[in-house]
Amino acid sequence: MTTATDNFVGVVRERVAQVVVGQDAVVERLLIALFTGGHLLLQGMPGLAKTLLVNTIARAIDLRFSRVQFTIDLLPSDIIGSEILDQRGGEFRVHKGPVFTNLLLADEINRASPKVQSALLEAMQERRVTIGNNGHPLPAPFLVIATQNPIEQSGTFELPEAQLDRFMLCHRLHYPSVGEEEEIVRRQLALGLRMEEKGAVPKTAFDLLDQEPVAELDALVDAMAKVQAVHVSEVFIKHCVELVRRTRRNKLVELGGSPRGGIALTQAARARAFIHGRDFAVPEDLFALAEDVLLHRMRLTYEALAEGHSGTRILKQIMAEMG
Repeated sequence: MTTATDNFVGVVRERVAQVVVGQDAVVERLLIALFTGGHLLLQGMPGLAKTLLVNTIARAIDLRFSRVQFTIDLLPSDIIGSEILDQRGGEFRVHKGPVFTNLLLADEINRASPKVQSALLEAMQERRVTIGNNGHPLPAPFLVIATQNPIEQSGTFELPEAQLDRFMLCHRLHYPSVGEEEEIVRRQLALGLRMEEKGAVPKTAFDLLDQEPVAELDALVDAMAKVQAVHVSEVFIKHCVELVRRTRRNKLVELGGSPRGGIALTQAARARAFIHGRDFAVPEDLFALAEDVLLHRMRLTYEALAEGHSGTRILKQIMAEMG
């Protein structure tokens, strides 16, 4: 197990590659979220290893990990916990929910009711929850990795803009290349069986997770400190702010990026610079992260949607105008 940060990114990526084929961009976004304490929303079709990726990252860095499968009948207390009456002592005791962890995987978050989503909002923003009349701080670090299926509408609730704005990044996963998909099939065929008592079950990629972590929490904290030391120039800050403000001024956009979007863009750029071995942010970081930081913060006008415009095309046009 390593405690050095010099090879932190490399050893984590190597462990992930042993379990998941491809998805390098997603791994980078997960590391950015970890280094900055930002929350990450993953959008993608079923079967793209979203849950497996988050599991692998958590176990590679020896983090406390919880997973909640969001459903329409989920209650806020199922996430944050509740007060339970101890009948023997006649006193209430606190039962802490799965939110008391380092990394919370909110699977299919848009299946939960708005009441549940609002309960998660406090945890995401304030890093604390209220149970009964008392506030309880969450462990550090704490971040939410949420997933949602972009094509299913039945039985889902659209995330409100206020909650979407709490996610530093929203990354859209794509299908693997032909070579990667063939490698996924080869790996599955080579896994074999897992013996259980007198029976057996075919192994899956999740069976590869029972390994020792390759990095300790101390190494993650050291990496987070180094990210904070990455230099962001005044010119870079001005470009980030100008990009966010142009999303608000565009006539095709009803709701543009908030000031939180500019903060997210600069923080994520620092983390990306660190991942790529630099101690300063460059324009490449801004343009590489702009879609993940800003698209989910933009809502197009009805006229723009009716004319067939997309947020991606509008944002790329705005960036092209900035040069």
